[in-house]
Amino acid sequence: MSLPVRGPEDSSAAILARLLHLHPKTIDLSLDRILCLLERMGSPHLHLPPVIHVAGTNGKGSTTAFMRAMLESAGLNVHVYTSPHLQRFHERIRIAGALISEEELCQRLLECERVNAGDPITFFEITTTAAFSAFADTHADVTLLEVGLGGRYDTTNAIRHAAVTVITPVDLDHQEFLGHTLAEIAREKAGIIKPQTPLILGPQKDGAEQAILACAAELGAPVLQYGHDWTTRGENGRMVFQYTDGLLDLPLPGLSGPHQLINAGMAVAAVLALPDFRIGADAIAQGLQAVEWPARLQRLCAGRLESLLPAGAELWLDGGHNPAAGLALADALGGFEERRPMPLYLICGMLKTKDARGFLTPFQGLARKIYTLAIPGEQSSLSADALAAEVRGAGLTAESAPDLITALQAITLECGQPPRVVICGSLYLAGAALNADAA
Repeated sequence: MSLPVRGPEDSSAAILARLLHLHPKTIDLSLDRILCLLERMGSPHLHLPPVIHVAGTNGKGSTTAFMRAMLESAGLNVHVYTSPHLQRFHERIRIAGALISEEELCQRLLECERVNAGDPITFFEITTTAAFSAFADTHADVTLLEVGLGGRYDTTNAIRHAAVTVITPVDLDHQEFLGHTLAEIAREKAGIIKPQTPLILGPQKDGAEQAILACAAELGAPVLQYGHDWTTRGENGRMVFQYTDGLLDLPLPGLSGPHQLINAGMAVAAVLALPDFRIGADAIAQGLQAVEWPARLQRLCAGRLESLLPAGAELWLDGGHNPAAGLALADALGGFEERRPMPLYLICGMLKTKDARGFLTPFQGLARKIYTLAIPGEQSSLSADALAAEVRGAGLTAESAPDLITALQAITLECGQPPRVVICGSLYLAGAALNADAA
C-alpha cells in the first residue's frame, strides 16, 4: 500500500482529534460503516494472520497479555489490538511484537481519513481499520483481537474467520448498548463465535453460560469450558492447569490476584487450541512469568506518587470499573491483608456510566477510608462529591479530594502507620496516575 506523506501539522494526536468529529450523531451498533470502509481500503480484515478473538466483561486484556507473552516465548510474531490505552494511543496497536511507531500510525490514519472522505464513522471504527491495514501489510504468525464493546456488532467482528475465540467472564456492563439482563449481554458477547471454531469459555454465571453455550451449539463450535474441559488452581506456590490431556505444573502468573489464575488459564487453553501451532509447556511457563499488563493490580514503586507515602507503604494501581472487577479486587486485597496486615485506603475515580456503588460495596469492612476525586480531563467523570455520596451509600467512609497528590498527602498525615493504598475505579484514572507517577 502506498501511504500518504504527512505534513508537520499531522501528528497522531492532531489526526485522532480530527477523526473524533466524524462520529455519527447517534450510536448504533452495526458493522455497516466499517465494512464499507474496509472494502474501500482493500479488505485488510480478510488478510490477517490467524486470529484469536477475545470478548467478555472482565479479564479480556489480561488474558490477551498472557497469550501474547506465551506465543512470543514460543518464538512467534504476534499482532495485538487492545483498547482503551492508558497513556498513549499507540499502546492499542502492537505490530509483530512492537508498538506501532508514530510515523506509521500517522500514515495509516491519514490513509483511512482520505479513503473515508468525511463520511460519518466512529472513532473506534476508523482506528480499527488503521490497525487492520497495518496488520495485513506486516508478517506475523498470530493476531490477537480484543473487542471494544460487546461482540456481535463490535467493530473487530468485521473479520469473517478466527482460529480460536475466547469469552472471559460476562457480567453486567454497558447495559445501554448490550441489554439489561445477563443473558442478553452474553448473547451479544457470543456474537464473536464462528462456525466449527474452538471456543474457550471462562467461568460464567448461569444465565450467561446457558446463552453462550446455546449460541455455540447453533454454530457447531466446539466448547472448551472452564470446570468441564479445563481448570486451573494455585497449589504449593505453583499454578496447576488441568485439562483433558493431563496437567501442566506451571509457575504462578506474573500478574497479581487470584483472578489472574483464571485469566492465565483461559490463555493457556487458547494457545493449546491453536491449530497449526504447537505451543510447549516451556513457552507457556515463560509467558506466565514474562507477562506485562499495566494497571491490573500493578505495584507502583520508586515513582513520584510512591514517594509521597511513608517508608514501608504500598501503592497499587487497578483499572477495574464494574461490580465484578470490584469483587475481584477486594478478594485480592483481602489476600494481601491476610499475608501482611496494613491499613487499606482507596483513591477512587469513576465515570458516570459505571455502577459506582456496585463496584465499591465489596470493600465494606476492608477499606478504612475511600478518597474520591474527579478523573482529570474526563467530562463524563463523576465529581468527587458525587462519588463520595456513592461511597457512603455503599456503607463506607468517604472524603473527597481535588487530585491524587492531595489524597496521598492526606493519607500520609492521617494514617499512623505505613498504609496500603490502591488507586482504582477507572482505566482513565489509571492512565492519569501513570502519567503523574512518571512526572
